[in-house]
Amino acid sequence: MAHSSAAAARRRRATGPAPSLTGPASDVHPVLRRATAPPAALDLLAQARAGLEEAAVLETPNERYATAHLAALRTAAAVLAARGRPETTPRRRARIRSAWEVLPEIAPELTEWSALFASGAARRARAEAGIQGAAGQRDADDLIRDVEMFLRIVERMLVVQPVLPQPRQDTAGDTGAAGGGPGGDGPGRGGAPGGGLPDAG
Repeated sequence: MAHSSAAAARRRRATGPAPSLTGPASDVHPVLRRATAPPAALDLLAQARAGLEEAAVLETPNERYATAHLAALRTAAAVLAARGRPETTPRRRARIRSAWEVLPEIAPELTEWSALFASGAARRARAEAGIQGAAGQRDADDLIRDVEMFLRIVERMLVVQPVLPQPRQDTAGDTGAAGGGPGGDGPGRGGAPGGGLPDAG
């Protein structure tokens, strides 16, 4: 009996204490894994990222502004593709609404971003029309920075999500074989943390 108790104690020391979901924050180590965003949303995020990279190297402020704003629009469309719900009434279905109007209903946490980009829609239209001075250099630079941050937030929302490790299940037979610790199969299912994740931080 003493021998088995000592062996169990050694196994517990080797694997470390089980994380407590109700204890101090230091006991819990979230990891990132892929969420289940639909392919359409992932494709829109990829297009948004490519558009933002293009905007950064374009020469004229009008082109940079319009391209960056389009990247923001595609990012919003990714949220709608992942979370959107069909309109329930004929009147609402018949009325065309912009993505910036619908986004706060689908993702209230993005309301301020929606208002920011909605306010730039008219400037983008002028820039796309080639109107001289529609967007200045600073306008384009500021928008590119804003879209970069917006895109990262949405990527974190849709593509990666924090997952808390599950508490280890000690059994009378073999505590070391019970899954669910930080090194067990809990966080590992659904995608290994790290490699292949987009830069969402």
